[in-house]
Amino acid sequence: MRQASTSLQEFDAVVVGTGIGGATIGFALARSGWRVAFCERGMGRGPSTIVGDYPEQARAAAPYAAAGDDRLSRAGRWTTSIDDASDTDVRSFVPFIGCGVGGSSALYGMAMERFAPADFEPRLGQTVRHAGRPAGAGWPIGFDTLQPFYDQAERLYRVRGTADPLRADRPQLLTPPALSSAAAGLASALSARGLHPYQLPAAAEFVEDCRSCQGYLCANACKNDSWRVALEPAMREHGAVLMDECEVISIRSSGRKVQALECIRRGRRLALHGRVVILAAGALSTPALLLRSASADWPAGLANGSGLVGRNLMRHLIDLYPVKVPEPQDFDNRRKELAFNDFYVHQGVKLGTVQSFGRLPPPALILRDLHEGLAARGRGWARPLLGLAAPLLRAHLERLVSTRLTLASIVEDSADPQNRVELAAGDTQRLAIRYRMADDDRHRVRLMRNLVRGALGQMSHGFIASAEDNQRIAHVCGTCRFGDDPRHSVLDINCRAHEVENLYIVDASFFPTSAGTNPSLTIAANALRVAAALTGHTQLADSAAES
Repeated sequence: MRQASTSLQEFDAVVVGTGIGGATIGFALARSGWRVAFCERGMGRGPSTIVGDYPEQARAAAPYAAAGDDRLSRAGRWTTSIDDASDTDVRSFVPFIGCGVGGSSALYGMAMERFAPADFEPRLGQTVRHAGRPAGAGWPIGFDTLQPFYDQAERLYRVRGTADPLRADRPQLLTPPALSSAAAGLASALSARGLHPYQLPAAAEFVEDCRSCQGYLCANACKNDSWRVALEPAMREHGAVLMDECEVISIRSSGRKVQALECIRRGRRLALHGRVVILAAGALSTPALLLRSASADWPAGLANGSGLVGRNLMRHLIDLYPVKVPEPQDFDNRRKELAFNDFYVHQGVKLGTVQSFGRLPPPALILRDLHEGLAARGRGWARPLLGLAAPLLRAHLERLVSTRLTLASIVEDSADPQNRVELAAGDTQRLAIRYRMADDDRHRVRLMRNLVRGALGQMSHGFIASAEDNQRIAHVCGTCRFGDDPRHSVLDINCRAHEVENLYIVDASFFPTSAGTNPSLTIAANALRVAAALTGHTQLADSAAES
């Protein structure tokens, strides 16, 4: 395994970001013989890495607290605040996303599911009623184009699960472990109500005592994140190099070509040169980097002739339903086990999936978020009241965390050019978002809530509304969408910038719609598709997945 020195500056491809998109395409290119460098803003894995628990609670973090609180960075988490400028009252928050090797996949709950064929319908509103879609919002490729790469991505990430009985396409997945008795009971109850639950596809090995590790780094060889299945093998087996703690400050360009990446690594400036530059820093950071790279040739930001860089921000509209089920002696709610898609398209209206959420965060973290949320919304006066109610609230949260199976509804949100990522006012090194739910989105969220409550019937359940919360941006996408018309998209059909001949983007920025389920598998499949286009070797991903 090689860490890059600053003297290694000439590569066939420089990949910015090591999440699902970046690590997957970098692995595929390195395996084909390309000289690949990965540039990662966050930290690599080492002795000080915090694994196996939330960094706010991890015992391993305690000895370091007195020397400065770097726990988030050592746990692969984003560390800096961004502004929510959606209203006149600007609020700041630290998003719960990854920053380190593996990106957000190092924190994910391992759900890796295909988008539905309906998600790829050109101009979706022609076949499914969904108001408010801007021009050029459909996918320029169909489901059939991505299907072979879905097959390859599922093999690469060793996805286990069962097929959705409502879908015609049946992926050949690895066999999952048996459902826990609690999840099996919930599945039986849902089936009895006419629904069609199945075992949610998950990129996991499910080793003995697997804890799922949703929200924090896995302590076992269990979670198949992009670090484990793509980045580390690319380095170990195919000569790729990793520059961790390396932040790209700007992209230097000349006309229609990227010349170099201007970086700071551990206090030292350097320039990285790649025949091809691939951005995969996430749908927040990728457009921000392009906007920061404005020049005489690109006064509105690199590759931004359309004016759409940063626009069409989507984040999914997610609500939670803690469900009380009979508690067997072996009750365990850590795994994401179930899903059902009976409401994915309901009476011609596009909604989304319902699936296991896994275990809720510890009560202390939930209470902290409540305190910070009140302060951010100018309601600091209510914090003493929350303090008085904390013992009762903590006890209630303990019950939810330890005795409920939580379901999450994921509703597709609309692409709206006014929803966007931008550089913060007065500080171009900070990010800001603007996001307001469209009336149509609010209607569909209400519809999904009614449908889920009806599906749960007489089962005792709670409800945690988060669809309206702009801080829930784990599935952020759409900010550099691809398409076949340069007037209405940033990227072409192969995710190359329309106006920059050697610049590609393969994180979720390229999505023209958010679809109604988790984005990870689609990001991975598309990365393999783009790698095949770059190398001209369509079987590359097949051989890679078998290694």
